[in-house]
Amino acid sequence: MSDETSRTSRQNSNSNNSGRAKRNTPKKKHYLRNGLITVGVIGVIGVAAGGGLYAYYASSAPELTDSALKGTSQTQLLDSKGKVFYTTGNQTREVAKTSELPDSIKKAVVSIEDKRFYQHRGVDPRRILGALFANFTGSSLGLQGGSTLTQQLVKLTVFSTSSADQTVERKAQEAHLAMNLEKKYSKDQILTLYMNKVYMGNGVYGMKTASEYYFGKSMKDLSMPQVAMLAGLPQSPSGYDPYTNPKGAKQRRDTVLTAMQENGVINEKQLAEYKKVPITEGLQVDHPDTERTAKNAKISDAYISSTLDELQKLGYDPTRDGLQVHTNLNLDIQKKAYDVANSDDILAWPSDDLQVAMTVANPSNGKVMAQIGGRKNDSTFGLNRAKQTTRSSGSTAKPLVDFGPAVEHLNWPTYRALEDTPYNYPGTNTRVYDFDRKYKGAMTMRGAIAQSRNIPAVRTYDAVGAKNSSDFLGKLGIDIKADKLVPSNAIGIEVSTEQEAAAYSAFENGGTYYKPSYISSISEKNGDVKDYKPEGKRAMKDSTAFMLTDMMKSVVTDSYANIVNTPAYKQAGKTGTTGYADDIEVPDGAASDTWFTGFTKSAVISSWTGYDEPNTPGHYLAEGDEQMLALKAYKEVMEYVMTSGVIDSDGSDWTTPSSVKQVSQYGQTEYEVRGASFDDPGLDKLKRSSSVQRAVNEDDNSTSSSVNNRSSSSSSSILNPETRDAVGQQNSGTQNNTTGAQANNNANAQQQTPNRNANSTQAPAAGGNAANGTQNNNSQTQGNTGNQ
Repeated sequence: MSDETSRTSRQNSNSNNSGRAKRNTPKKKHYLRNGLITVGVIGVIGVAAGGGLYAYYASSAPELTDSALKGTSQTQLLDSKGKVFYTTGNQTREVAKTSELPDSIKKAVVSIEDKRFYQHRGVDPRRILGALFANFTGSSLGLQGGSTLTQQLVKLTVFSTSSADQTVERKAQEAHLAMNLEKKYSKDQILTLYMNKVYMGNGVYGMKTASEYYFGKSMKDLSMPQVAMLAGLPQSPSGYDPYTNPKGAKQRRDTVLTAMQENGVINEKQLAEYKKVPITEGLQVDHPDTERTAKNAKISDAYISSTLDELQKLGYDPTRDGLQVHTNLNLDIQKKAYDVANSDDILAWPSDDLQVAMTVANPSNGKVMAQIGGRKNDSTFGLNRAKQTTRSSGSTAKPLVDFGPAVEHLNWPTYRALEDTPYNYPGTNTRVYDFDRKYKGAMTMRGAIAQSRNIPAVRTYDAVGAKNSSDFLGKLGIDIKADKLVPSNAIGIEVSTEQEAAAYSAFENGGTYYKPSYISSISEKNGDVKDYKPEGKRAMKDSTAFMLTDMMKSVVTDSYANIVNTPAYKQAGKTGTTGYADDIEVPDGAASDTWFTGFTKSAVISSWTGYDEPNTPGHYLAEGDEQMLALKAYKEVMEYVMTSGVIDSDGSDWTTPSSVKQVSQYGQTEYEVRGASFDDPGLDKLKRSSSVQRAVNEDDNSTSSSVNNRSSSSSSSILNPETRDAVGQQNSGTQNNTTGAQANNNANAQQQTPNRNANSTQAPAAGGNAANGTQNNNSQTQGNTGNQ
């Protein structure tokens, strides 16, 4: 009974389960059907949306004209007046007709760039999928790119390589234009246009021109390996340059040959034979057209180099993008600066090896008007010394590292009293010295700047502190972290003329820093124009800018820099000189670097002179006229800028801002920050102090060594005279022939005072004193023009 009941229950249960299963089956089919419908609807919507977006992008595609297709991809640089002064490409571009293109070169290009070129209609879906697969698996024959030859022609004609053009919109427009292009032109016409426009390296555009440049013959006379080399260049002209990278060039050529074999253009036996041919076979060595172009570019080569660098930082490829670049170059000023640097009729350059660097800028907006990167250069686009940051600035650093931060952060007035008395670098037993190895006692900050005294500068740096100094420099575009600054940086840092021109501009314009700029606007091939307007940032208070400017006016009037002084216009600036370590065999008073950075309301000019290898025998600036060349170069160019009419110049004096109070101190006009508190020991009080009186009346000979008993240090690095003296060595510029040595201090002092980071305060023997009719001597200091 119970068993039967149990069976009945199981049967009923199974029946119920069966019913549920039957009822569930239609539901599953229902869900599947709905899912497929949903996916289908989404797909349709996606396709429709994609099609609509494509249509929208296509409607705004740039126009692709016949003249643009036949035009060049070269970039033109225009000066501030709109005149072309440089075009990328060293050769006169030769345009080939379709009939001039041999089958061999056409087949080589198609094999490596777009083997389905004759089958697709501008866009190749199979190629796109193949490119994705090749990039994913890492296998390639140089065919990873998804763009067809037609698309590449479109890019060369209307789009740039800038990141701004690497968008979905641009890709859609590129595809649209490529398909339209295929409707208008035959395959051979498209291939011809591409081969005439493509960049082939070394300033060469088009394969006809490249054939003559690389092999000195027409395309029909090229061997198959030479054809393959040319066909492989467009992917990376510099990377596969046979002159600079023959190994890479051969690998690329062999890749093209392999693609040609796989495409049925050559057989396996020919492939093996052609791969054995050296890449240099038939390669031309002389290029007369290139030499002529380089000669014409020499006048502006530093400016061109800086402009091309700026273009690349903006994401452009000047060799491919066919840009019109409007620059800030004033060609008249550039030519004047070039003549000053390279002519022996304007300045007496002692050697063709002596170099000069110069940057001329508009202080009101940071626009670079001219730039010189060297002189007597045999090559174009070599070292641009105007931007190199490996030479010591000497005393031109003092307004930036010491006195500027003192006014900005400590509110020091221009008459703030400072001591030029015996002083050690903070935290050491190492003495700081000036070139004359003497002490001037108490002086004002203005006097310390004008006379370029080192001890007051180091004392000021100590009062300011590394952090304040680093912050001040950073706001002026000179990035030196506080923990990298050492006390000897108070009298010298490594900096370029470009950086100093920009930093000193902030003193002139009331405290705003503008990053040096070379480009004002860029016109792209598609018609887009991008303007680049200077954007300044507040770097210091207007009180700091004015007070530093006013103190640097005293450098121009009260130091040997007075050779640049003129009643025609007001100017301010700072000199700098770097000397040698005593283990370098040079004459007494020789210098490795000389600087002058100065400004008017209309222009700032930073000028440097020196040798590329200053430790090489004979590569020094002799005491006297040679050390005046940086000043004289500045003078020649500034005079031209201010008086020739090439710009609308303003030679007026600077107006005192409301934040500054004019006062009378020590019998002359001085300035202080209005309403600010500051500490000042007072000049009279310092003069009465016993330490100052002793310093003025006594020479410190305790650490002197005979000029004939130089240190035996093995260092060959350049030191400034005051750094050299600080390590206990006799300054070669002084006339003191005292004896004694402090050899034990040498190692510590050299660690504390880095090489080439201090300035010489020597006044060149035939320098500023000539203007006063007085005779200078070896221990003369800057600012004491015949008055010592």
